[in-house]
Amino acid sequence: MSNSVYQINKGINQSIEFKGLKAQYIWYLGGGIILLMILFAAMYIAGMPSFLCIAVIGISGTLWVFKIYKMSHKYGEYGLMKTLAKRQIPGSVKAQSRRIFQMQKSI
Repeated sequence: MSNSVYQINKGINQSIEFKGLKAQYIWYLGGGIILLMILFAAMYIAGMPSFLCIAVIGISGTLWVFKIYKMSHKYGEYGLMKTLAKRQIPGSVKAQSRRIFQMQKSI
C-alpha cells in the first residue's frame, strides 16, 4: 500500500488578501476601476480628445489606488467599519422628562 501525502490548506478562516489589500478593499479597488472605465467611455463619447481622457483617467486611477492602499494599511480588515460605527454613537442623550424610565403597568 502506498502512502498518500495530502497538502494542508492553512488559509482556512482567514480573510482574503491580494497584493497587500485586505478584505473589502479589494472590492473598493475593483469598483473604482469599473467607475473609471465608465467615466472614460463617457468622456470619449462626449468628444473629448483621447489623450486628455487617458490623462484624466490615469491620474484619477493612480490617486484611487494610492488611497485604497493607504486605507488598507491604516485601518486593516475591520478598522474602517469600526471607525464608521464609532461616528454614529451619540455624544449624549437628552431626555425632557423621566417618563421614559418609569415602568408602565399594562392593564
